[in-house]
Amino acid sequence: MALKKTPVPFKGTPEQEAELKKVIAEMKDVPGALMPIMQKAQEIYGYLPIEVQTMISDETGIPIEKIYGVATFYAQFALEPKGEYQVSVCLGTACYVKGSAKILEKVEETLGIKTGECTPDGKFSIVSCRCVGACGLAPVMMINDEVFGRLTPDQVPGILAKYA
Repeated sequence: MALKKTPVPFKGTPEQEAELKKVIAEMKDVPGALMPIMQKAQEIYGYLPIEVQTMISDETGIPIEKIYGVATFYAQFALEPKGEYQVSVCLGTACYVKGSAKILEKVEETLGIKTGECTPDGKFSIVSCRCVGACGLAPVMMINDEVFGRLTPDQVPGILAKYA
């Protein structure tokens, strides 16, 4: 099974590894412990890259395929890191009819990544969402908790540049 490597290099620390191994040692013999172990691992690292999944597999004896299956089945788990700045483009009805698909394309083009990915420097990640509750400002993009409304694609590079 070939798992896709993220363009962002894994930056786990020895302290994070020690913390995860401690959690696994305490829980690995408890029936049904995989989900709580994975949740704690994501809490420690912020996401579940293949390196962390492998560590869980090595320490618990649970096959990596099962861990990957759980990680991809449940929406609570992220296989890709989140950027320092999370760019969210609304694709809800009001935003979509006012051109949010073009906003999303411009964000992807400007950052050089696709939706669901993180820039190699860990600065930005992109997600699309269905509604942020700002339909009167359509089309809307958010960077972390800051809302940008009534956008046109040509405004996107300047907005992103403020965070670079």
